Amino acid sequence: MAAKKKGEVPEEVKEDIVEDIENKGKVPKKVAKEEEKIAEEAEKESTDAKVSSDIEEKKKKLMEKAKKLSEKIEIKSEELKEQVKGEKRTDMLVPLEEYINSGIYIGTKVITPDMRPFVYRRRADGLAIFNTDLIDEKLKEGVKYISKFNPEEIIVTCKRQAGWKAVEKFGEITGIRVFAKKYPAGILTNSNLKDFFENELTVICDAWVDKNALKDTMKVGKKVLMICDTNNFSKGADQIIIGNNKSPKSLGIIFYLLAKGYCKAHGIDEAKIPNIEWWIGEQAGGSEAEAKRKARAGARFGV
Repeated sequence: MAAKKKGEVPEEVKEDIVEDIENKGKVPKKVAKEEEKIAEEAEKESTDAKVSSDIEEKKKKLMEKAKKLSEKIEIKSEELKEQVKGEKRTDMLVPLEEYINSGIYIGTKVITPDMRPFVYRRRADGLAIFNTDLIDEKLKEGVKYISKFNPEEIIVTCKRQAGWKAVEKFGEITGIRVFAKKYPAGILTNSNLKDFFENELTVICDAWVDKNALKDTMKVGKKVLMICDTNNFSKGADQIIIGNNKSPKSLGIIFYLLAKGYCKAHGIDEAKIPNIEWWIGEQAGGSEAEAKRKARAGARFGV
């Protein structure tokens, strides 16, 4: 092997320098592969029924534990603070206990780079926990943002069954058009369709399952308010609300607070808004898998 001259740059270093120059401004391959892997796992959490059901079962157990702790008055405050970071502030939209009761702070196993700044910690079972101070902050921003638009300028899309009850009530109260269950593809982009219309803002409940509405909205250059769980990317959003977007109770408290804020800003009668128990009480509970099981059982017995 020939001796290296003094001051000569080793070949392997030269190769690294050339590679750095060629890839300037690009995402490194290793990073890109890692991000792709995170995206695949994140989408699976939201769209794969079995994976989603497993996570919901873990969340259910966590909620039951939190409920038992809340009954022990003497340790209530400290135990709740141990589960989610956040001081009891007087300026929160609702008391901390309501956020706890709704499970809005419980994320998923996947944490995307976009959501990492909002996560307080990860539990031993792998579930991520949102910082409740930041949940409250983003909800306030979300209320302020949506209130800039008139009802006829907004649509809400929610393909996930867990949110149907909340978004439909929200639409009934505010006069905002809601697409629960299914978003009719092309209604924002194809002017030849009979039901075509133009909006200014689309509220997306989960970008993984409401991707068609998000895609159409971005295509026509309109604004997006997106509810983001720990496994969501915020790409395409002009404003985000953070929190569990897979639970009836969590989506319930989100749309309860959006309804209250929107009605106040637009002079709509707030008396039409059911109390918070309607949105996050036991009647709002139950996973999508549980709802489907009940539907199958009802069909079997002719109910």
